[in-house]
Order: sequence, then C-alpha cells, then structure tokens
Amino acid sequence: MGQIYLVTFVTFARVKLFLDPGAADACVRSPVDPRNWQSARLLAWVLMPDHWHGLVELGARAELSHLVRHIKACSARDIRIRRPDVPAVWQVGFHDHALRQEEGLVDLARYVVLNPVRAGLVARVGEYPYWDSVWRDS
Repeated sequence: MGQIYLVTFVTFARVKLFLDPGAADACVRSPVDPRNWQSARLLAWVLMPDHWHGLVELGARAELSHLVRHIKACSARDIRIRRPDVPAVWQVGFHDHALRQEEGLVDLARYVVLNPVRAGLVARVGEYPYWDSVWRDS
C-alpha cells in the first residue's frame, strides 16, 4: 500500500452532534462501508461528539482529498436522512498528518481509539460504541 495519514474532520461550528446516538449511528455507516475503501484502507477510527479521527492508508491510485470529501458527503447524507433539522454537518476541509517511518503505527492507533477515555466519555474504550481498528481482536 502507500502513505498513512492521521485524518481529522470536525462538525460545523464544532456542534456536538454525535452526542445524539441516532446521528452517531447514521454517521458511522459511511466510514465503515467497505465500498468506500476500494483504493485505501481504514486502519483505525473514532467518532467523537464533534469530530472524527481516522488512520488511513492510501492505495496507489487514491487521493486523500477525494477520499475524505466522499466520506464526509456520504456521512452527511446519512445524517440528514436521520436528522433533517441539521443544516450543515461538517466544516469545510480537514486536517491530516502524514506518518513518518519512525512513528509507531499501533501506538498511534491506540491514541486515536483512546480519545473517548481521555475526554472522560467512558472509563474504558470498550464501553464506547463508535470506534474500530484492524488490530481490535489481536
């Protein structure tokens, strides 16, 4: 595969939209749908009340900006079906950090999925429903 990125995108005006389980459930459909990852791989992710973090490995023909735009558009559509009162879901743009070779990938994945614990939402990551990792069962 190719370059790995830590990607973050936030809700419009940092509204804590995903405190609503209905909106959170709708949001996670697109990021976990394998059809959206044909030219890339989602290694780890977490949906927080007002943002999403993911570790993404790009394939040879994948472009990060296109992939993120697609995931945001699909998830926004799914959320608006469930919550038509939400005028805008995501802020424009996203933040990305290309991993350097010396950065520990599994340690970074742990950092991503432990966000709900650090934020005080749960005591253990297993108590939080909106996360996953390719290393989850290992």
